[in-house]
Amino acid sequence: MSEDQTPRPARLAAAAAVSGLEGLALVAYGVYMLVMGVIGSPESTTTAEMGGVTLIALGAIPLIAARGLLLRRAWSRGPALITHLMALIPAWTLLRSTGGLIPLGILVGAVAVSGLVLVVNPATTRALGIGAARDA
Repeated sequence: MSEDQTPRPARLAAAAAVSGLEGLALVAYGVYMLVMGVIGSPESTTTAEMGGVTLIALGAIPLIAARGLLLRRAWSRGPALITHLMALIPAWTLLRSTGGLIPLGILVGAVAVSGLVLVVNPATTRALGIGAARDA
């Protein structure tokens, strides 16, 4: 448990939830790709399996960051920021596509932007003891 006994700010908990959501989505899609590579009939089983393993590994990063945010670890802000920034790339790609992928792009973009806003929020920064908030 954290040395600080003050209640966890709602924005910090929300930032952890958004990071956790992104991590779970990556892991879930990675497991799906891996399973379909093994039992399905993709064009390339090696590509599907490697893609699945890669997504599972990448999903661990925001999950670890979410846990760190909940425990008020200052290091967790960096991986959370990077994850949210990286999520903007597929969001942009989906938004530039056609049909049913556009709403998915809007959803991914909204989650990424909300995660960024929550992680850089002054209340979150203070709760993590980062920068000038640590000196106060």
